[in-house]
Amino acid sequence: MSKKEDNPPVEPEVEEEDDDGPDEWDKRIFSTGCAEEQLKMNDCYYDKKDWRSCQKERSLRAFETLLPAADPSRLVSHHNRSFFSSNAAFGLANNRSISQSTSSRQSSVPAEKPPASVSSRKQPPSTPTTLSADRASRITAPTPSQPTTSNISKTGLSDRPLELETSPEENIDWTRSFHGLSAEPFPKEAADILLAPTDPEEVEIKPDGILYLPEIKYRRILNKAFGPGGWGLVPRSESIVTPKTVTREYALVCNGRLVSVARGEQDYFSPDGIPTATEGCRSNALVRCCKDLGIASELWDPRWIRKFKAEYTREAWVEHVVNKRKSKIWVRKDDEVSYPWRETK
Repeated sequence: MSKKEDNPPVEPEVEEEDDDGPDEWDKRIFSTGCAEEQLKMNDCYYDKKDWRSCQKERSLRAFETLLPAADPSRLVSHHNRSFFSSNAAFGLANNRSISQSTSSRQSSVPAEKPPASVSSRKQPPSTPTTLSADRASRITAPTPSQPTTSNISKTGLSDRPLELETSPEENIDWTRSFHGLSAEPFPKEAADILLAPTDPEEVEIKPDGILYLPEIKYRRILNKAFGPGGWGLVPRSESIVTPKTVTREYALVCNGRLVSVARGEQDYFSPDGIPTATEGCRSNALVRCCKDLGIASELWDPRWIRKFKAEYTREAWVEHVVNKRKSKIWVRKDDEVSYPWRETK
């Protein structure tokens, strides 16, 4: 017997596979020819934490067809590249014909149970450092190159009132409730403030002759009667946006009691003015609700209006400084004609 036969070669012990080396799933990706694209995609997401910032990597057609059903949300770090690679291999089997040699090699590999998804794993508690890094990544994210919201002049505003998930004993849902309506009169101190005669010096007149009290003065009267925080305006419906108008229903609540419900409206001239119109709609609803409290009720009294106009206002012939059109407008006697009109003789 020869010396070689007396001392047969000893097989080297199989070392545990290094985590940094390619495993079976990585080998399958390498066999597709798209390993470099897959690695770039993983690196991009790991660095930016936003798939929208990886459009360059995602635009590769070969890589897109390789992963038709892959879930990008599962790729959060380099540690689960093997899971990503397994999804890629399965997607490749569904969309491309794999060579017989590759198929036989895959069939020889024992089936492995894929790791649990990231969402099912127990997540570590967030730390201030993690939150700061996440906030910094959102701040440095690139500005979207396309509109992020639809045209609200066509779709309307998504501002449906919130539905409270509390029992009636815990809270009152003012979007539907009529709690406290006409339960009892307000104290005399508050009633005297609400029903006080309107000061003619605070009344304004529009060019078309309509009298009004500025909205801020209604708020001052409510604050004086109930105190700041003792009253509020609650939306009762979604905002309705038409091609020219915004309208919404509001409820006035004072001292925890429903006082009145009214629908406000405000015109706008371009979609850019819709946010401002929603605020004007709210103010218009407040003025209408205050009628039930008797605030400035004289402004709806025809006799009081005629006396006020005769004593405090006048009509003036004016010329528009832009289009030179002449017309007659109403102004207070103690006010001068202002832009865009110029008074003519």
